[in-house]
Amino acid sequence: MNAVITVEDLEVRYPSADRPAVSALSFSIQQGEIFGFLGPNGAGKSTTQRVLTLLLRRWSGRVEVLGRPLAQWGPSYYERIGVGFELPAHYGKLTVRENLEAFASLYRGHTEEPRVLLERLGLTEAADRRARTLSKGMAMRLNLARALLHRPELLFLDEPTSGLDPLHAEVVREEIRRQVDGGCTVFLTTHDMHTAEQLCDRVAFMTAGRLACLDTPRRLQAAFGRRAVTVEHRGSGRLERTEFPLDGLADDPAFLALLRSGAVDTMHTREASLDDVFAKVTGTRL
Repeated sequence: MNAVITVEDLEVRYPSADRPAVSALSFSIQQGEIFGFLGPNGAGKSTTQRVLTLLLRRWSGRVEVLGRPLAQWGPSYYERIGVGFELPAHYGKLTVRENLEAFASLYRGHTEEPRVLLERLGLTEAADRRARTLSKGMAMRLNLARALLHRPELLFLDEPTSGLDPLHAEVVREEIRRQVDGGCTVFLTTHDMHTAEQLCDRVAFMTAGRLACLDTPRRLQAAFGRRAVTVEHRGSGRLERTEFPLDGLADDPAFLALLRSGAVDTMHTREASLDDVFAKVTGTRL
C-alpha cells in the first residue's frame, strides 16, 4: 500500500511565538486510510492542516503528498484534494444548488452531479434555499458536498459532524465511508471522539505541538484504558454505581458480596473510550 502523505520532522514556527507551533512531527498516511488527527485546541492540528493544504508555506522538514514533495505542487494540487473545514465556505446569496454549480465550474475535470450529492447528504429539500438561511448543520453538509464535487483523491475534513444531530452525523459518516470505499484517503480533524472511534483506521494525538501517540483506536483504548465492570445497585433507597476492575473480579470480596446482597439492578462491562484516551494523553478533557 502506498503512502499518500509522508511527514518527517515537520517544524512550524510563527514569528512572534515563543515556541514552535509544531515540532519534530513525523507520520505517514496510507492510501484508503481514514486518519484521525486529534488533540486539544492549540495543539498544532490546524497548523499542520494549513501546511498540508498549502495555506502555510513557511515550515521546515520533509513533506510529500500524492507522490510529490509538497513544495513542488502548484494550483493543480487543488484538483486532487478536497477541503471541508468547519467555517462555512459558500456564497450566502446563492442557493444551495447554485453554490455547487458555481464551485463545480472551477474544476477542469469531471465533477459530481450536484443533485446526487444533495440527495446523499440529505439536502434535496434545501436545494433552492439561499445558503445564508441554512442552519449550521446544513451548512456543514453543504461544505462536505462542495469538497466532494471533483471526486478528490485526498480529503481534508475539519469537524465534519459539528452542529449535526445524531441522524445527520451518521449520514456524514456514511458518506465518508463511501468516499473511502471509492479509493479516497481522509485526513480527519475532530473533537468528536465518537466519530473518530467509528471512522478512523488510526488516530494521532497531538499535544503542545508534538505527536503524543499514534495507533489504532482499539490499541490505544487497551493501552490507556482500564477494563472494568460497572454495577448499578440499590442502596439507602437510591440507585448507586460501583466500578470494579475486570482483572481478579471473580475473587473480589466486595463484588461477590454485592452479588449476594440481591441489590444489583444492572451490570455491564466498561472499556476505555477515546475520550478517556484523550484525557490521559493530553491531560485535558473534552
